[in-house]
This record gives sequence, structure tokens and C-alpha cells, in this order.
Amino acid sequence: MGQQEQVATSLAGAVSEGISASLAPVDAELERRYPGDPGTRQPVHTVYVPGDVFDADTIRSWGDKALAALDEHAPDAATFAAAVGLSDELAEPVYARVRAKLEREPIEDLRVDFEDGYKGKDEDHDAARAARIIAEAYENGTASPYMGIRMKCMESPVRDRGIRTLDVFLTGLMESGGLPDGLVLTLPKVTYTEQVTAMVRLVEEFEKARGLEPGRIGFEIQIETSQSILAADGTANVARMIDAAEGRATGLHYGTFDYSACLGVSAAYQASDHPAADHAKAIMQVAAAGTGVRVSDGSTNVLPVGSTAHVHEAWKLHYGLTRRALARAYYQGWDMHPAHIPTRYAAVFAFYREGFEAAGKRLSAYANQVDGDVMDEPATAKALSGYLLRGLDCGALDIAEVARLTGLTRADLEGFSSPRRAALTASAQ
Repeated sequence: MGQQEQVATSLAGAVSEGISASLAPVDAELERRYPGDPGTRQPVHTVYVPGDVFDADTIRSWGDKALAALDEHAPDAATFAAAVGLSDELAEPVYARVRAKLEREPIEDLRVDFEDGYKGKDEDHDAARAARIIAEAYENGTASPYMGIRMKCMESPVRDRGIRTLDVFLTGLMESGGLPDGLVLTLPKVTYTEQVTAMVRLVEEFEKARGLEPGRIGFEIQIETSQSILAADGTANVARMIDAAEGRATGLHYGTFDYSACLGVSAAYQASDHPAADHAKAIMQVAAAGTGVRVSDGSTNVLPVGSTAHVHEAWKLHYGLTRRALARAYYQGWDMHPAHIPTRYAAVFAFYREGFEAAGKRLSAYANQVDGDVMDEPATAKALSGYLLRGLDCGALDIAEVARLTGLTRADLEGFSSPRRAALTASAQ
């Protein structure tokens, strides 16, 4: 092997060293603020169940009610496909996967609600009961992948009650064996960054009191007020909230109806595809990009109940809103009724099954350095592998069919989907 060609330069090595030294604080700040996606599974939806209603049978009950809705209003794939606008090609495989999902894992993320949906008389009792049921569910294998509570907000009229409920719930989990890996907490109606800071101090104190590792408890921030998007000084407040969470923020959840009402949108037009909703979620998405904080869409309040004609109309609306959100990279949303679950999964499964062959072939060509009609870069390979992994996680795709198409293992996909910033930069040079 011959000697490497010597090329002429004009700058002394000290110049590069000096620039690197001057940018060292920026390098550290990039690592702190923008660590990238955590690489863990993101649920496709969150289901809210009032704390006074939640019980050990809730998850299975929602699955059974969703299956019953299919049996009554769409007993076969063709009827379901016609109702929601699913293509003939995807009708059978999607319908079969939806039914299998409802039998196996009807809810991916469940939040026991102690805020707007809660109507109970004894919140201490219901919070302790929720902790006990969730702990038992994780122990016996009947839990959703993610479970937790939505507490009351940090505003003064309900602050003490919210703090106490969180304490009762977390203490109950600790007394029942410890905090489960799938634990998720939701802080609603945030308007000021100081409320996020208060939540950080609260969970810090709980960690100290129970001898937990610092940083063990994270939480979602619910975006339901105009002030959370645009602060009084005109800045994007939601970005400051992520920073105020000190690495504990796991998600930003859009609250369709509270946010719409805050802006004066009349009830008939409060929906997740309203321009006001699109604006808020776009700000949330940009603020969260690269931070590891995930964004969730809101919900529809049009329930698939009553006559078959009305159920089909509600299903078509929900299916369309879910597909619209997925195309805009909002991979999670809320579901308010068991009969919403079939269309949630149908929309998600169709989204991944429609595009997985094209994505798989492009990623395979990139991995094997095969020339094609598209020149993909590391960032695109990250997006392609992330798309396939999301499809695998929710059940839209099987690892065997992805492996046959791409020749890649799940470990390979994870390697492409979660490169560090330095690795992306180096590979692009």
C-alpha cells in the first residue's frame, strides 16, 4: 500500500485546537439538550380512564367492547374497509391484525385520570387502589406496556390535592414492590415554566424520601393552554418547559378541547385538524425535536356509538384524523372510547403496511451500498429504520417479513435508527 499523498495547508494545528476549545461548551450543550430519541417503544395511543371507574378488568373490558363493536358494526373485513376507507388490498390483513391486537394487547398506554374525568368522592382511596391494581397487573402480566396517572395541575385551587394524589399513588406502588418500568405520569394544564420546575422538585423529594436513583421519575407535560405555546414575551414557552424539566420530560401531549376553548374556538369546530391545533402541535414538534421528548396528538370527541350508520361515520372521521396525524409525524394520540380502538389500530397498521416494502428496500439498498434511483443519507436511513421499528412495536409488521425484505435484524434497525449526533456527522463527511 502506497504512502498517503501529502497535501498543502495554510493553517497551524493550533487554529483547529483553539476553535475546538472555544466550542467545547456548545458541544456539551448539544449533548445535554439534544440527546436524540431514547430508542424505546412509543405507544400509538393513550387511553384515559377515570380513577373512580378504573379497575382490574378495565384493559380486558376495553378490548372486549372494541371486539363487540366490530362484531356488531363490521363483522367482516370488507364492511370495515368500506366504513373507514381502507383499500381492498389491505382490508383482510389489517382487519385480521386489528382483531388479533384487540385480543392480545387492546391498550398500549393507560392513564388513570384524577383530573377532568374524575368524579369520585374519596381520591385518596382511589389513588391507592389504582396503585395496587397497576402493581398487580405488572406482576401477573396483564398490564399495558405503559400505565400511570394524570394528576391535578399545579394551579393553586387544586395544587395540594394533586400533590397528595401523586404521593399516595407513588407510595402505593413502592409498597407493592416498586415503580414499574412502564410508569408514566402526566402533569396537565401547564401555563408557566415554574409549574414544571415545581413538578421536578416534587418528584425529586419523593426519590429522596424513598431512596430511589435520582432522575428515576419522569413525566409528560400536557399542552392545553395558549400560554404554554406562546409566553407573554412572545417566545415559545413550550421549549422553556422542556428545559425546566431538567431531563425528566418524556412527552408533550396536546389537549384538543382545553386548548381550543382557550383560544375561543366554538365547540362545533374543536378538533385536532383545526388550524389552531396544527399551529400548536407544530410549535410543540419543533421544540421537542432532538430532545428525546415525544409529541402526542389529542383526541376526537365524536363517539362511535348508536346506529351502524353513525358508528361508521365516527369511525371514518377517527381513521382519517389518525392517518393525518401519522403523516405529520404525530405517532401517538388519545382515544376516549373502546370503539375508537379498532380504527386507531386500523389506521396505524395501514400506515405501516402501505409503506413498509418501499422503506425496507430503500434501507436495504443503503445498508448494502447498492446504487438506486434515490440517494439516501444517514438521516434518511434513521427515518426509514425508525418507521420499520414503530411498525414492529405496534404489531403492524412482523420481524420475519421485515428481515426477508431487508436482510436486517432488529438490532441492525436499532443501530440505524439511533445514531448519536457525532456518528451522523462523521458518516456524512
